Amino acid sequence: MKKKSGLAQELQKQLKESRHALGEAISDADRSRSAHEKIKSMGQVLSKAKEKLYDCKLVTGKLRAILQSADEQVRCLKRQSTFLSQLAAKTIPNGIHCLSMRLAIDYYLLPPEKRKFPGSENLENPSLFHYALFSDNVLAASVVVNSTIMNTKEPGKHVFHLVTDKLNFGAMNMWSLLNPPGKATIHVENVDEFKWLNSSYCPVLRQLESASMKEYYFKGSHSTSLSAGSSNLKYRNPKYLSMLNHLRFYLPQIYPKLDKILFLDDDIVVRKDLTGLWSVNLHEKVNGAVETCDQSFHRFDKYLNFSNPHIAKNFDPNACGWAYGMNIFDLKEWNKRDVTGIYHKWQNMNEDRVLWKLGTLPPGIMTFYGLTHPLNKSWHVLGLGYSPSIDKSEIGNAAAIHYNGNMKPWLQLAMAKYKSYWTKYIKFDHPYIRSCKVGE
Repeated sequence: MKKKSGLAQELQKQLKESRHALGEAISDADRSRSAHEKIKSMGQVLSKAKEKLYDCKLVTGKLRAILQSADEQVRCLKRQSTFLSQLAAKTIPNGIHCLSMRLAIDYYLLPPEKRKFPGSENLENPSLFHYALFSDNVLAASVVVNSTIMNTKEPGKHVFHLVTDKLNFGAMNMWSLLNPPGKATIHVENVDEFKWLNSSYCPVLRQLESASMKEYYFKGSHSTSLSAGSSNLKYRNPKYLSMLNHLRFYLPQIYPKLDKILFLDDDIVVRKDLTGLWSVNLHEKVNGAVETCDQSFHRFDKYLNFSNPHIAKNFDPNACGWAYGMNIFDLKEWNKRDVTGIYHKWQNMNEDRVLWKLGTLPPGIMTFYGLTHPLNKSWHVLGLGYSPSIDKSEIGNAAAIHYNGNMKPWLQLAMAKYKSYWTKYIKFDHPYIRSCKVGE
């Protein structure tokens, strides 16, 4: 700034002297003897100014520095945005927490004889249409059940198997008692009552008891700052610690009398009758699912560590990924192929997280490799929890839409353009929902 200020002063000085030297002259003969020297000095100053102010290398260097600084700021803001969105996705809104607590209190005040559901004879009837829903979110689960029933032609043939945790068991039951699913059957179970699901049988539970896993999740040594913590936070989401997230690998053990079952995530909204899925020919495969490899990052090399020889030897990096969230499972074929045993093998090999990081999709695509039949994409449209550009006609033709991603419809950061598809199935005038100010 000092150099620029000095140059400006010199220019002003030379300009003043040049004006004085020229005076009122209108031809060369009228100039004073000193005018030539003054004009020459002015030319030198202008040349100097040109070098200082219009040096291309200098300007390019400064522009590059500005761009690099801006680029770093953008990267920093993206990391912060990712961190905060993942943090928000882990939270439960006050209204839903209030709803769960009030329902639970009232459930445990009920006498035991009023806690029973009708239709228990349907729970093991393989000729009916059975759904598995594992959730700790009472409002989200209610939307899945409501939307399915409201869009089916014969509700009396549909059976919903809800599994939740100990904290939400009372709330799920109370909501289902207060809002019975019409002619459909509903049953709620507590995952903590599955005594067979223990660390001696289940690798995930055993690994969660290990010192290394406890350190990974609970020690404060790893970064949790906004700028550095975004890559870690996703994999330290509490859902990965919940057995509700891993129950999908134990469907035949939970429902041994059933032949087929439709697995639904709790961020699904059903928009059409799903009964046609039970008649889809899976061609002796175990899992019917919609594939997600329209883009390269949904292929196997996105989810698995192909630098590991066990992965490289057994899987194709270009194999097509598929979506959890709405899956029709043939439980007879599952048992025949010992799918749970395959899952246990890979989970045991991943104790140090060398095959994949965390989550259920990577072990899912490994476990069902070669055992998945692709469903028509209209059965299951994904992306409402992260993509703002899903075509409206896709949603209109979808049998089910999935809010996979961080922008869940029950959160404030949900995308407004998709939210009405979900809120359509909430009874906002319900006394419990009103009193807890859900949605406000």
